[in-house]
Amino acid sequence: MAVATIVKSNRDLPIAPNLAAYEAVPAEAFWARARRELDGLPGGAGLNIAHEAVDRHAAGARADHLALRWLGRHGGRRDLTFAELGRETSRFANALAGLGLGKGDLVAALAGRIPELYVAALGTLKNRSVFSPLFSAFGPEPIRTRLALGKAKALLTTELLYERKVAALRGSLPHLEHVILVGEGGGETNVPGTHDYRRLLEAASDRFEIGPTDPEDVALVHFTSGTTGTPKGAVHVHGAIVSHHITGKLALDLHPDDVFWCTADPGWVTGTSYGIISPLSNGVTMIADEGDFEAGRWYAILASERVSVWYTAPTAIRMMMKAGIELVREHEYPALRFMASVGEPLHPAGVVWGERAFGLPFHDNWWQTETGGIMIANFASMDIRPGSMGKPVYGVEAGIVHRRENGGVDEVTAVGEQGELALRPGWPSMFRAYIGEPARYAKCFADGWYLTGDLVRCDADGYFWFVGRADDVIKSSGHLIGPFEVESTLLEHPAVAQAGVIGKPDPVAGEIVKAFVAVKPGYEPSRDLEKELLAHARVRLGAVVAPKEIELVEEVPATRSGKIMRRLLKARELGLPEGDVSTLETPE
Repeated sequence: MAVATIVKSNRDLPIAPNLAAYEAVPAEAFWARARRELDGLPGGAGLNIAHEAVDRHAAGARADHLALRWLGRHGGRRDLTFAELGRETSRFANALAGLGLGKGDLVAALAGRIPELYVAALGTLKNRSVFSPLFSAFGPEPIRTRLALGKAKALLTTELLYERKVAALRGSLPHLEHVILVGEGGGETNVPGTHDYRRLLEAASDRFEIGPTDPEDVALVHFTSGTTGTPKGAVHVHGAIVSHHITGKLALDLHPDDVFWCTADPGWVTGTSYGIISPLSNGVTMIADEGDFEAGRWYAILASERVSVWYTAPTAIRMMMKAGIELVREHEYPALRFMASVGEPLHPAGVVWGERAFGLPFHDNWWQTETGGIMIANFASMDIRPGSMGKPVYGVEAGIVHRRENGGVDEVTAVGEQGELALRPGWPSMFRAYIGEPARYAKCFADGWYLTGDLVRCDADGYFWFVGRADDVIKSSGHLIGPFEVESTLLEHPAVAQAGVIGKPDPVAGEIVKAFVAVKPGYEPSRDLEKELLAHARVRLGAVVAPKEIELVEEVPATRSGKIMRRLLKARELGLPEGDVSTLETPE
């Protein structure tokens, strides 16, 4: 069922948006203009992410402006101005250099959202080493695999995580020369074979001159799950800062006096691109919350910290919806003016719920680990069509293609026709390689396009709509059915908290649509509820598209970035190997 367009006017917005009106801008001209918003290293020595995010502000008018406010799990807090963050990150860069780590050496981080993680990320980039964040929830095998693939020379982690997950791996990681440990509460540690973070930094100078950095020098490696169980290491360069900066300004509408909160863990690409780099490059104050998701805690933070721009994930929105709107209304949010979401495309119900709960819609946007930054967005000045990804960011040429058997592609020109989303290479944050897998990287490109693997359609007004992953689309009796549409319809029902849809093999239809549904508190799973949901979907979608089976479950598996793990649902349904589940969201 279509949801009405949310019509917006710039006159109704609290402040004038950075992008007043959406219009076409030639890509080449746009990226050159975006690059001029950054300083570059002194003396024309290149472009370094840490310089643009920290040092240029630390040496300028925003030196005393609050850069990072850290909120501890148990009530602690720590504030760092840009000047203080500049000194701390310089100490970390000097500490790495003192350990013999330099340009191109990979430094991994395995930690929750603690201040030392943010300092390490930026200090590593200052040193021109390569930063690679890992989820703190990973088990030993996913950690070992990623450290081995990246040939990490150093690892920053906590004493507790080291003892539980890393210590036993050291013998199988010959490249791992140094482990830097953060003690409990930031205190000192004395673990044999490791370095203490606090003592390293106390012994290091707080002055560091960043060396010449070519925009194509490697800066970041983000690992993304593989369907076969082998993670892919996507390589990004220092020039990506151009995308990080300008998309924060335009797609997230960051202004100098904003308080920005990205809830993503830095172990996921969003938590680095928009939880560290983009807000700092734009000179805004960013919030980092160590605590796990708890709806009441989040609402208290939004209110007490006067968050003005909030970036979160569909998983969190679904959990907030499940907790009920009454909890939202225990606080007031006078500073909050813009809310955005990324991960699994946001169902229309989530967009509309934002308006009911906060008086603001969630603005969905789309990008991938491989793109490094936001590619398609619902901008502050645009009308929102709930369920749509929005329109391409300036400088990004998006198209729709069909793959040919010979490896080429045919471009789709018909309005509304479904096909694979493709992007013209050339944006600054595009990944440059998969570590050690040139053939796998090459397969991502054809006939001048980067092939995303996501199926979409585009309406007459240029809004893109997500259909599903190419390997998720269900082929039933000759019809192609996108799981996202079915899930969105099920979420319209007041009993449904989560929904995941797969194609189940069928001897007659080829596949039938099967839905897995988790219900909200106050609703009891029952055969009668299953029948009610089947009827609801049939009325909304028609007999061809509606599920033929519904199974009520406690939770629908999703990654911590918000993606419903349909692959996992299908594997469990069919008794197949589950593959890589290291990014699976697990109950706290």
